[in-house]
Amino acid sequence: MVGSGPIPVPVLDPPATPETRPIRAPLVMIVGDSFTVGSGPVRQWESYAAQAARELGWQLVTAGARGTGFVNPGRVRRTFQTSFTDELSWRPVPDLLIVSGGHNDRTAPGKVHQAAKRLLGVVRSRWPQTRVVVVGPIWMGRAPRWAYGVRDAIAVAAGEEGAIFLDPLGRAWGRGAILGDGVHPTFQGHARLARWLVTALREHGAESEG
Repeated sequence: MVGSGPIPVPVLDPPATPETRPIRAPLVMIVGDSFTVGSGPVRQWESYAAQAARELGWQLVTAGARGTGFVNPGRVRRTFQTSFTDELSWRPVPDLLIVSGGHNDRTAPGKVHQAAKRLLGVVRSRWPQTRVVVVGPIWMGRAPRWAYGVRDAIAVAAGEEGAIFLDPLGRAWGRGAILGDGVHPTFQGHARLARWLVTALREHGAESEG
């Protein structure tokens, strides 16, 4: 009889178990300036954000550009809000969003406050369940007096919009932390920034650890 042999049974992969099921890494996004996207010999994947992501097991998406800020569009002619809209807002909802900057916003603190509050309001409207952390201006050396006014304006905006504010201003980062330009961090400086960020996030329960 034709076809009288046993019917082959397809071999199916076993169902995933808790031991074999892939673990989803927390999706974290960050928007910022040259401290965040890298500068000089330090590339984006070596920045403090990338180093923190590796330690905390994040899937990191980085946005922004050198010379930009909440108000200052820099040479690329886009602010943090533009970077958020163009690079991040259309992506899947993240577990955590970090907005880091203010170093380039040498302008009236009131303008910085308005811009920061506007951006954070857009984020909250777009991603109401996403935890938001704001990192104030970073100075590897001694910060100018105006930076403190900008820092305070950003902190107020963060508080008004329900975001966690982290303040790196006025900290001593130690020898060998600044590049020859006197502004940007060396790889070692980024490592120290990463250590500070990880510690600060853990203190606030905002690390989104995998």
